[in-house]
Amino acid sequence: MVWTFALGIRGLSRQGSVWRDEAATWQVAERSTAEIWHMLGNVDVVHGCYYLLMHGLFECFGPSTTALRLPSVLAMGVAAACVAVIGRRLAGMWAGLAGGMAFGLLPAVQFYLQEGRPYALVAAGAGVATLLLVSVLQGRDRTVDWAVYGGTVVICGLLNWLSLMILAAHLATLLWTRPRRRVWTRWTTTSAVAVVCVLPLALFSRSQSEQVAWIPPLTWHMLIGPAILLAIGGVGALLDRPRVGRLSVAAVGLPLLAVPQLGLVGLCLIQPLFLDRYVLFALLGLALLIGSSIGSAVRAVRSWHPRASVWVLPVVIAVALVALLPQSLAKRSPASRVDDVVAIAAEVRRMKETGSAVVFVPAARRDTKSVSPSAFTGLRDIALAESPVKSGTLKGVEASSARIRVAMLAQQRILLVTDAARVARPVTAKRDRTKMSVLETYFTAVADKQVRGRRVTVYERLPHFQPVRRLRTRPLQGRSGGLGAQPPARLTPAPAPVTAPPGPRARSWRQPPVPPPAW
Repeated sequence: MVWTFALGIRGLSRQGSVWRDEAATWQVAERSTAEIWHMLGNVDVVHGCYYLLMHGLFECFGPSTTALRLPSVLAMGVAAACVAVIGRRLAGMWAGLAGGMAFGLLPAVQFYLQEGRPYALVAAGAGVATLLLVSVLQGRDRTVDWAVYGGTVVICGLLNWLSLMILAAHLATLLWTRPRRRVWTRWTTTSAVAVVCVLPLALFSRSQSEQVAWIPPLTWHMLIGPAILLAIGGVGALLDRPRVGRLSVAAVGLPLLAVPQLGLVGLCLIQPLFLDRYVLFALLGLALLIGSSIGSAVRAVRSWHPRASVWVLPVVIAVALVALLPQSLAKRSPASRVDDVVAIAAEVRRMKETGSAVVFVPAARRDTKSVSPSAFTGLRDIALAESPVKSGTLKGVEASSARIRVAMLAQQRILLVTDAARVARPVTAKRDRTKMSVLETYFTAVADKQVRGRRVTVYERLPHFQPVRRLRTRPLQGRSGGLGAQPPARLTPAPAPVTAPPGPRARSWRQPPVPPPAW
């Protein structure tokens, strides 16, 4: 546990960076409880329990990267301790110590060890539930243990209902170890109650499935990583010499590693959901099997040279630490994430001018404004019809494409906040295409800055297109935003310079006007 805490505390702030997934946690945690409940009816209900937890922490300690990520560090420490205790009970002290320390060194664990999202908390809950199951199978069959087991599974399910696949892994362990009927009855009852408690959340979250519509369909190359993990786990299970009917590291660790991975692959046949973080808790099984293998190596060396056996684990950990040092350093840098919503906010603060407007492409990049509102003081969000808080969403509700176009044409200077070129996706939404079309046709870029996956570009109106009169527009009733605050302007070309054609008498003439755009 101390080892994992130390790994998590080091570089916790990541130079003050916050990426888009953490920005969602940040902006929701700063809302009131009523506003969070309002939002969960529209979006992200699957993370509702976690958001309420982080809201409480932000209320107590204030918003900061430490308050955002420290729960994940503590949770991973608990998970590592559970691995160590399970390994010690089933394979001895060296196996437990090795498994617990190996867990903190796994690259995926180091990534989510410093992540302001619920996946580390789910891993901790899975570790506690597995430890309780092992205790029951070792003869500690008490009612309180089953109550804590069921409560832990329910909490994990409320944090992420896909964690219910741990019940399938535990079912495989029970089939392997063949416990007495009393254990089967109590486990079945407890598991059924836990599923019933989480089922409403799972069913309701299906109505918000568009949130995961961006996940690509499963392909063969996505299975390479899980296949390697399963191969490593299989080797570790063979070294443990498993026997049917005997409780061992292989009987617990191999199902915990394999069943969630295979279950997620099966779900992908219904809907693409293959993301390793959804089954991060499966790495508990991998750590158990690695620890068992190192414990076997210690016993083998002890039979040959007793004094040398105490150096096996320190040498293995030192070699692994050196080998994984480049990845460890990389995962603690801002570049390890797709983007940084804080760094680009600093650029907006530097490049903005009084009276300028701002637009976001796509609208989800408004999270920069939600996390750092002071950076956008004085900028009018002209596409926004209803704020994220009032609309109960993460990105707010934008006006129609026609209104956005009219509002943009009334501006002299617009800041565009979007993705950097290396991570940007094609613009597909109608509103976003309208924004880009207006900027490319009637404006010219005068400044551009890309920082850590985000980009801010300053556009100024082309001199040939100037507003000459105001149009009357009806403001959006009951909504906040920039459309009703300043009526848009109609564009006509500026008059060309007066010239005198050759002839006895000079007369002024003007270039035929370009027809204004139809809106």
